[in-house]
Amino acid sequence: MGQATAVEALGIAVAARVPVLLWGAPGTGKTSAVRAMARAIGWPCETVIAAIREPSDFAGLPVVTAGDVHMAPPRWAQRLAAAGHGLLFLDEISTAPPAVQAALLRVVLERVVGDLDLPEGVVVVAAANPPEQAADGWDLSAPLANRFCHLDWVAEPARVAQGLAGGWEAPVVPVLPDDWEAGIPQARGLVSAFITVRPGLAVDVPTDAARSGRGWPSPRTWDMAARLRAAADSVNASVEATTALITGAVGEGAGIELLMWEMEMDLPDPEKVLADPDSFEVPERGDRVYAVLSSVAAAVAANPTVERWLAGWKVLGKAGGKTPDVGAVAARVLVQCRPPKAPAPPEIKLFVPLLKDTRWQS
Repeated sequence: MGQATAVEALGIAVAARVPVLLWGAPGTGKTSAVRAMARAIGWPCETVIAAIREPSDFAGLPVVTAGDVHMAPPRWAQRLAAAGHGLLFLDEISTAPPAVQAALLRVVLERVVGDLDLPEGVVVVAAANPPEQAADGWDLSAPLANRFCHLDWVAEPARVAQGLAGGWEAPVVPVLPDDWEAGIPQARGLVSAFITVRPGLAVDVPTDAARSGRGWPSPRTWDMAARLRAAADSVNASVEATTALITGAVGEGAGIELLMWEMEMDLPDPEKVLADPDSFEVPERGDRVYAVLSSVAAAVAANPTVERWLAGWKVLGKAGGKTPDVGAVAARVLVQCRPPKAPAPPEIKLFVPLLKDTRWQS
């Protein structure tokens, strides 16, 4: 992955509000690029060097007030909360000792510092040198690594020469369309179908320190990959950037396998299927049927109007007549997102034996 790809992927991850970690050798411009990006979009940027911080700088300092103990946040967190948006830049994160890494877990995933909840407009970006190149470096713990999308930052001679001669370009944060999150259900449906084919990749915790410090498959990172995929598709990102985002979330092996499997599927747009369920033709391959039904059910769940819900059942009915087992998961999703006053669809009869554990009121 070249630096141009990393720059594009970084901007998409920030726009999608997904924590991202840049890996690169010292002196290659990671810190400068993040700060320049913040200036370009007019966001405040709070730089926190994890190596010189204590766990209390992230977990909060205990303060007793009127007999109650609360965890007071540091000033940098208070400034971000007051601004309502911005970048929290965790620099040199691979030099943070294990106790500090543990304190960072809630900060990265939930944006909670002490007793302070940072606004949703605050995005976490981190930078790290590989442990063998860092000053007194540590491998990232598996729980902390699992909270980031990991991108490799490579210094390309041509970009270095151009930057030295004409100045460095700031990474661009794209403006995502207002409805970009509507693409997440389709991406989740695709991941769901893939995991049924490769169940061993649902959770694959690395056993060695080097792999555990980068992206690896878990329900959290698969969901992260779906979000990043939807954001990338909404701005017509390059194939290279999309690949970098997905592999950065779940790891290179799992990510590449997902992308190769998707290329073989050639799946229809679930919104087009819902718009005209009568024209839907059931694929021959079982994994392709599962992928289509999962994405259709996820799309309905994201916007469960009566019309869309009934259309979803029509699609499931066409597939359920041949292979009801394949549509069981999608049927459960539709049952759970039933709109108020929606009539009972006739297609549900095909799935009644498979829905015994699901509450249904006709």
